[in-house]
Amino acid sequence: MDNEAIAEMFETLGPVRIRRMFGGKGIYVDGRILALEVNGEILLKADAISAPDFLAAGSRQWAYDGKGKPVHMPYWSVPDAAFDDPDEMARWVRLADQASQRARK
Repeated sequence: MDNEAIAEMFETLGPVRIRRMFGGKGIYVDGRILALEVNGEILLKADAISAPDFLAAGSRQWAYDGKGKPVHMPYWSVPDAAFDDPDEMARWVRLADQASQRARK
């Protein structure tokens, strides 16, 4: 996904900073990471408070292979419905931002 499309997804939060990392991209707001782009897919930050919402919406938690065992990370796929509805996308982006703010404390 190109940086312009990523910035558009997160426009409700204001300007984002996009940095290359680990073969993908990190997406930051106010110096806090709130999403990743991995293999063309956007993954939103979640925590114990917001992860149940992502799960209920049919999102998948991102995991990578850590020496034969999956290592689950606090990032979830964007719910499909959000891609067709800017208000829905804004809701999920805000949840990721809130999780990012809580992680910083």
